[in-house]
Amino acid sequence: ADGKLTGAVGLRELTKATDTVKEVMSKAGTASSDAPAMSLLPVLTDGRSHAVVIVDGERHILGLITQTDLLAAAARVRPTEGTDLKSAA
Repeated sequence: ADGKLTGAVGLRELTKATDTVKEVMSKAGTASSDAPAMSLLPVLTDGRSHAVVIVDGERHILGLITQTDLLAAAARVRPTEGTDLKSAA
């Protein structure tokens, strides 16, 4: 209860009704607030995590970035005009 991040629980783990949060909690993906947002892309697309917790130097939670957040940011940076999705796949 020191306000520091200790782990994360995903939807799959929540389905195990007989387990406690402590038993199903895993290490949370984290990044510092000064990390470039696009540097989180590999973590958010590895199939294991849909969010990264933003923490300070003492692991206090500052925020959360999700796959949706990153996609929205990428869409603002890269206009869709003239983009051919078939060639991008």
